[in-house]
Amino acid sequence: MSTSAPPSAENTVSETRYLPVNRPIVLASGSATRRRMFDAAGVPVAIDPPNVDEDALKESMRADRVPPREVADFLAELKATKVSHRWRDALVIGADQVLVQNDIIFDKPADMAHARAHLQAFRGRKHELISAVVICENGAPVWRHIATATLEMRPYTDEFIDAYLAAAGDVVLGSVGAYQVEGLGLQLFNRIAGDHFTIQGLPLLPVLDYLRIRGAIGS
Repeated sequence: MSTSAPPSAENTVSETRYLPVNRPIVLASGSATRRRMFDAAGVPVAIDPPNVDEDALKESMRADRVPPREVADFLAELKATKVSHRWRDALVIGADQVLVQNDIIFDKPADMAHARAHLQAFRGRKHELISAVVICENGAPVWRHIATATLEMRPYTDEFIDAYLAAAGDVVLGSVGAYQVEGLGLQLFNRIAGDHFTIQGLPLLPVLDYLRIRGAIGS
């Protein structure tokens, strides 16, 4: 799969208007949210998921008491490195996000009951979203960045949790926190400190800065 050609049409969204790029950019992720970030910014990226068993790796690192920031950074690098070996001369972007409350890392809820338990644990308290991004080139890391957002939930009732989950539906299972701040989930919060992109799982502005520095996108 080694190539230096731009992403093909099947890797783009037809209605999106893209700005020109000067070298291939690959997103080592199957996340639709991260894909939409680049689409919205007009940056065409090829999509190549790394097929990493994140849950097993996180469980192992939790057992070894690896700090959450290092967990996110390690997984972002692993994804980018794995995919970078398949794309010659491309800049490959890997990202990972962990949710931490009192040094405990939370995983994505497995079902709605698990999502309800998450929201009960977060109620009236603060937690952090740590988003790490690593860019690799020809199989080696060349840039990395970690950003943190702090979110404070309001003291909502169990009845509100049930009403929220019923209205939001299974989409909450795709988020580690069982919420989307760009939608109904916004009503769960008292305060949010951190940029929108970090909360969504990829601190996009520093990534775009690096891509400009490398001449991959226009400056």
